[in-house]
Amino acid sequence: MKIIFTITLIFTSIYLFAQNTPVFPTLGKAMIANPQPKKTGKDTVTESDTSKENKEPRYFYLSVNTDVLVNTKGGVAKRFSPAFEFGRTYGIFDIGLATGRVNSLGSGRDTTAYIEFRPTINIFSKGRFAEGLCLGGGYVFGAKQGLMTEICNSINFNITESVAVAVTQGYYFFDGTNSSRATQYMGFAFTYNFLKDHSVNKQRKKAAIVSDN
Repeated sequence: MKIIFTITLIFTSIYLFAQNTPVFPTLGKAMIANPQPKKTGKDTVTESDTSKENKEPRYFYLSVNTDVLVNTKGGVAKRFSPAFEFGRTYGIFDIGLATGRVNSLGSGRDTTAYIEFRPTINIFSKGRFAEGLCLGGGYVFGAKQGLMTEICNSINFNITESVAVAVTQGYYFFDGTNSSRATQYMGFAFTYNFLKDHSVNKQRKKAAIVSDN
């Protein structure tokens, strides 16, 4: 009986103490001492586009190539190798389709007209100057050595955003069923870039050629 009375007295004291203790002021002080972080609205800082690929110009171009074979016997007609190339630029990378003639004269039943897939990459650029490397592959129509591959490099100078000239040198390789041969050439290339006035791509092209001047 004494134990029951003692337990009842303890619980009664705890109950009365709880009733006399101000709970909400205590919570208020705790919240003031440890305030909740304020909710922030939508971030108003716009992240700038630092992607190099998205800042490089993209446009179509047309090139006229006037090459001369340098290790072939014969006159101008046998040495002269003209070509046209149309393609699209993606920053430092060009994808083009070229058509032309290996020389201005035929050799027996062989023809000299060809078509070639010609990708080019700019491996170095400084202001208006750039150096390009191309690796091409194509077909010479009706020739015994019909498979054609090419490796070349060029030094380019951008006169304006739309016009560029280049000095080129490279090698043609021709392969057939029973024979193959190679020849070297040097020449000039004249390129026109199809850029609209006041376009973003023209502004990017201008920024690319004057940034290092």
